[in-house]
Amino acid sequence: MHELAATDAVFVREDANTWRASELARGPWDPRAQHGGAPCGLLAHIAESAVEGEGWQLARLTVELIRPVPVDLLLSAVATEAGRTTARVEISLLAQGKPVAKAHALLVRTQPVVPPEEALQRPLAPALSMPAPSDCTAPLRIPGLPDVRSFYYTATESRVAAGDAAAPGPAAAWFRLRVPLVAGAANSPAMRAAAAADFGNGLSWVLPVEHFNFANADLSLQLARQPVGDWIGLDAVTTVAPDGSGCTFSQLHDERGRFGFATQTLLVFAR
Repeated sequence: MHELAATDAVFVREDANTWRASELARGPWDPRAQHGGAPCGLLAHIAESAVEGEGWQLARLTVELIRPVPVDLLLSAVATEAGRTTARVEISLLAQGKPVAKAHALLVRTQPVVPPEEALQRPLAPALSMPAPSDCTAPLRIPGLPDVRSFYYTATESRVAAGDAAAPGPAAAWFRLRVPLVAGAANSPAMRAAAAADFGNGLSWVLPVEHFNFANADLSLQLARQPVGDWIGLDAVTTVAPDGSGCTFSQLHDERGRFGFATQTLLVFAR
């Protein structure tokens, strides 16, 4: 595992709408392009910061990755429409004047709910269907990905929970951020979920990376509740069609059980 400095972060905020990516945002395909988890986590942070008042939490986030997001300076443009109980936030990330990612976020205002007596007798969360992080030790290492200072090897710690990451097929793993996504800001539960959820297609790969690229064009995240703790678990499966299309479906877990789902649209092509 690569060493980290106390000041390391994936992004540094330079002003209200300007974000500079560090090398910890780097992805596996091109040293100039970010891993999808980096901008997805940043967009979750921007969405959460766009609504004033107490009690708001991210319920849905859809990110469209229009073109590779460079490891460089990014500008954000935000439009917010907030009501009494729901708020919608649209965000564009631009690099050198061109849009590279867009996000649509739905936030809901939470309030205490007293469940009926019979509901109190039922579990409040599904039973954990994957071993706890403390019972997993092997880091996720996908064949063919360079072991370099990056988002996937350095900024994120991983532990395989099920399946064999060295072989194609469904798999499960735990992920946690080792650094702040944004310097000076705490990693919120939604930021951790968005950053981890983008690992689904790599975790459950079905084609060898030496011969194929299988980058995702988007990420859709649905949170039934906010995850608890640093670790985010993904139980992922990928389907690829002969025409080069595909998708990944991931169940999202924390140590209390399942808290949401994520989907990714894949673009598959030969190297």
